[in-house]
Amino acid sequence: MAALRARAPGTRARWERTNHAGRTVGLYAGPASAVGAAVGAARVHPAAGLAVLVAGACGAYDDVAGDHRRGFRAHLGALRGGEVTSGAVKLFGISAAGLLAGALMKERPADRVLAGVVIAGSAHFANLLDVRPGRTAGAVLALGVPGLLRKGPGGELTAAALGAAAAVLPDDAGERVMLGDTGAHALGAALGTAVVASNRRAGLLAHAVAAVAAAAYGDRVSVWARAR
Repeated sequence: MAALRARAPGTRARWERTNHAGRTVGLYAGPASAVGAAVGAARVHPAAGLAVLVAGACGAYDDVAGDHRRGFRAHLGALRGGEVTSGAVKLFGISAAGLLAGALMKERPADRVLAGVVIAGSAHFANLLDVRPGRTAGAVLALGVPGLLRKGPGGELTAAALGAAAAVLPDDAGERVMLGDTGAHALGAALGTAVVASNRRAGLLAHAVAAVAAAAYGDRVSVWARAR
């Protein structure tokens, strides 16, 4: 994040956005947390690192494209009309990456599908919370802490997600930077890979159901996060 602040490619305006309070903030936290989480995850399992990196890249495309339509219905409706929105790119890109990572991290077909849903769903859920400063990074930390008690890949992947979130949380909560879709999707996917590594079928099913429910009631989740 410090390196991007010092030498961000392109003009400074490209890296600045106006937040909910009308303050100008930088987008440096997004790529920084995405790369940090991806590198940490890849050291544990290459497929997990790939899923995080793709989630961040799809989010970055949305940050640059600037399509502010929200919800699956809006983007799928536009797709039926022949328009490929940045939201549709995120939907299919992150879903594909999640399914690929799930296929490489699990052995049984049903577990692979559930793992893909968990990774993609976690990325989407984290983005739903990114409506106020510090919401997503704080939620990743709160939800991930129990995972640090696990041994093996699950605990290590949790540490990668939490480390990236903790690194950017002070500046994010202080309204000096914002995660954007880049960081939110990447941190969510990182936490999703930790869940996949830590759980068998029953746990995967429970987390997949929760992810689908959050997607179905996405507007309510965002309203709740905005009001906290």
